[in-house]
Amino acid sequence: MRAAIYARVSTHDQEPENQLRELRSYVEVRGWTATEFVDKGVSGAKESRPALDALLKAAKRRKVDTLVVWKLDRLGRNLRHLILLLDELSVSGVSFVSLNEGIDTGTAAGRLQLHLLGAIAEFERARIAERVKLGLARAKAQGKRLGRPRRPVEDGELAAVAHLSARQAAARLGVSKSFIHNWRLSRNPAELA
Repeated sequence: MRAAIYARVSTHDQEPENQLRELRSYVEVRGWTATEFVDKGVSGAKESRPALDALLKAAKRRKVDTLVVWKLDRLGRNLRHLILLLDELSVSGVSFVSLNEGIDTGTAAGRLQLHLLGAIAEFERARIAERVKLGLARAKAQGKRLGRPRRPVEDGELAAVAHLSARQAAARLGVSKSFIHNWRLSRNPAELA
């Protein structure tokens, strides 16, 4: 049996080694050969990821018999994407195992459990997004300024970068491109026409 081990961490300062250790042990106990696919610093909400894309290519070429992940949310957090991904693997003859949830798509119970857990993961992600939006709205209503902290910029500094592109000037001064654009337009309103 040829197993594809997939691990993912969301930030570059995290290490996937804890996931990989358990996945390798699982595969080794079964006597399977394994190929590892690891995405580091990539959100589970993204549908296209370098290692995941390589894994799917290997599955389409029938180089993989089963996909083993540490936890369902390592593969993805969007239910629609998870279902499409697992359907695509199934069409290629690839089964799916998630260690922490005890899911094995080789069984009807495993397929049901997979769908339920995927729905819960998507629900939790939506709740987090709602809480963030509510927090931002509350902060704005309280008069708090959101976004990049303002930095006082002297006219002399602006004049010194007037010859640069907006991107270069913004980088040099540590301000946004829109700040440079707005400053330039305020000095030459004729550009608005």
